Amino acid sequence: MTQYWLMKSEPEEYGWHDLVRDGEGTWDGVRNAQAANNLKAMREGDLALFYHSRTGLEVVGIMRVSAAAFPDPKDESGRWVAVKVQPVEPLKRAVSLKALKANPKLADMAILRQSRLSVAGVTCDEWREILRLAGNASS
Repeated sequence: MTQYWLMKSEPEEYGWHDLVRDGEGTWDGVRNAQAANNLKAMREGDLALFYHSRTGLEVVGIMRVSAAAFPDPKDESGRWVAVKVQPVEPLKRAVSLKALKANPKLADMAILRQSRLSVAGVTCDEWREILRLAGNASS
């Protein structure tokens, strides 16, 4: 069964357009225990929302996990993991943080309750609501 996620990246470091250009990216550099546990829980085929943090503050695209957790190549300690992701499609309309916070159906989202969390689970209902807001309801 597909699980759903939201993954944050600063667009200046690695944005949606970078992932589209590359065709596949390594989601690495996560150094928060809870976010790393979320990476470890991901399975190939899971879907994730790409969220531009710091600049933009909006959900901009849909990704698919193309490789489950493996040792983060940037971590010499061996403690942290990374996953590989591929772009699926951009959102028809970016969904802003303001819109997420204003929607009562999304009030319990982990990412809204723990704003510093960079990788978080998304329920099926939250996923559908965000895609509805974006105009991608059929995805």
